[in-house]
Amino acid sequence: MQSLVASQRPPARQARYRLLQNELFATKATKMKSSRNAESTTPWRLYTFAALLSLIGLADSIYLTVTHLTGENVACIASSGCSEVLASEYASLGRIPLAFLGALAYFTAFSCATLAAFGSNRAGNLLAVVVAAMLVTTLWLLYVQAFVLHAFCDYCLLSAGLTLTLSVAIGINYFRNKSRQ
Repeated sequence: MQSLVASQRPPARQARYRLLQNELFATKATKMKSSRNAESTTPWRLYTFAALLSLIGLADSIYLTVTHLTGENVACIASSGCSEVLASEYASLGRIPLAFLGALAYFTAFSCATLAAFGSNRAGNLLAVVVAAMLVTTLWLLYVQAFVLHAFCDYCLLSAGLTLTLSVAIGINYFRNKSRQ
């Protein structure tokens, strides 16, 4: 059908039509390549960084979970309130150590960041939700340490720092993507 329509055009107009089609196709292809390159370099690095931060948080949370379950004392490095914080009623939900929930959150963040680094948009969106929940929990636990317990745990502060850094990184990526749309 298109060959009939194209053959009915005068040769000069037909050549101009082909030229416009080629330019349009070339422009679209160039835009797609440049947008892929611009978007693909930053997010995979950001998501790799998020995955590494999540691994550190996972190790921290696993350590705190194991010490909680075995009843061992945690060796504090910079502060003296680790035992008070980790023995408080806020250190667990029923019989489940809060650090175990942190380990699950960090594992989920690691998994989502890894999948997002390989191009999964869904995993990137889920990562943002998980990190937002982690941030809210972290802010609550920092409040409890500062104003309720009046003691700080080094490992909890490490986790808080990791979560805040993850939040900033994911937030920057979110707002960068919003401004491109």
